Amino acid sequence: MMQTIAVGSTNPVKIAAVKAVVMRVWPAATVIGAAVDPGVPVQPLTDEEAIAGAMNRARLALAATGADLGVGLEGNTVDTAHGMYTTAWVVGVAQDGSVSIGAAGRLPLPEAVAQAIRAGRELGPLMDEVAGQHNTKQKQGAVGILTAGLVTRQQALEVAVTFALARFVAPAYYG
Repeated sequence: MMQTIAVGSTNPVKIAAVKAVVMRVWPAATVIGAAVDPGVPVQPLTDEEAIAGAMNRARLALAATGADLGVGLEGNTVDTAHGMYTTAWVVGVAQDGSVSIGAAGRLPLPEAVAQAIRAGRELGPLMDEVAGQHNTKQKQGAVGILTAGLVTRQQALEVAVTFALARFVAPAYYG
């Protein structure tokens, strides 16, 4: 049983996503945030960069807090032959060193947004401009804006957190 879970972020949406999943599995657990440096660009442009950032966040949160489990969440964009998508990766690292990785779905970005990201812009502030709002990455996020609220950023992250914690919630299947 995990008693303390440290999230490698102080972003309230990331913490809420982890807490929502953790409370369904370990209802007595405490979820805390820890400010850490993911060591990747502010706007990761590949899955590999996002996984590295999530791994760094998880490991640093674990080290900083002594929690039972460190969880790192890192959003990214990825350019494909079918357009640019946004997604997020989540890494869980336990005290014994075991690691589990999961990802959210991929949401297509409008071409104008993709072009701005290719020119060096960050998705969060860019979506603030597109939506005429402030700090959307700590609220509904690009996901909430682009799905007209059908899926919020927190909901999308909850799926990724659930997938990343699979090894810890169903260990018999992972050996």
